[in-house]
Amino acid sequence: FISHDLGVVGFMSSRVAVMYLGRVVELAGCAELFSHPGHPYTKALIDTAPARDLSGGKRAPAISGEMPSPLDPPSGCAFHPRCPCASQRCREDLPRLTEVAPGHLVRCHFPL
Repeated sequence: FISHDLGVVGFMSSRVAVMYLGRVVELAGCAELFSHPGHPYTKALIDTAPARDLSGGKRAPAISGEMPSPLDPPSGCAFHPRCPCASQRCREDLPRLTEVAPGHLVRCHFPL
């Protein structure tokens, strides 16, 4: 199923695919993804999600930058205009989906 609610995803799924502008940027088991996000976008989504325990903990600010147009995505990694880890390589080359741990795939030149 498709959801924008990470709480629901964590409750209902055993594997998760995170997409950005129509491309899978990370695929992993649910527990692995939430405890060890490998793509900066996945980490940003987790950091900006409301706290599950409602303990009043502060969440990170919203993801910086403007969302690019899906009709005219940027070259290279589509997340590079908003990514705090981006380099010239990210602007020029589309990363491959690479296994960073068993069953954990990340599309990033510099996985976390």
